[in-house]
Amino acid sequence: QVQLVESGGGLVQPGGSLTLSCKASRNIESIYSLGWYRQAPGKQRELVASITSGSGQRTNYADSVKGRFTVSRDNAGNTVTLRMNSLKLEDTAVYYCNARGSYFSTSTPEYWGQGTQVTVSS
Repeated sequence: QVQLVESGGGLVQPGGSLTLSCKASRNIESIYSLGWYRQAPGKQRELVASITSGSGQRTNYADSVKGRFTVSRDNAGNTVTLRMNSLKLEDTAVYYCNARGSYFSTSTPEYWGQGTQVTVSS
């Protein structure tokens, strides 16, 4: 089992920056993929960014955030971070931390955080 706790959400003006952090309750080195999803009102939850484990880490970004958001993981600190720059109104959503996979599987088990609200507004 892994508990994921997000922090860092809030209200920011368009063009501003925020950093979201997700702290895991145990060591994350064995977790295959760590990432962030978001869900805006009336829309489906979508992948924002993810990062895999190991020496050949791979990142994956939604087209809408490429060049503006950066995902990173700190295995020693059991943390995954999402740095968000040049925020737009359409980035407003609840952001969820996701942990998926293990040494033996890329897909299971899967865990979610409780979500943190990001509101971009002038």
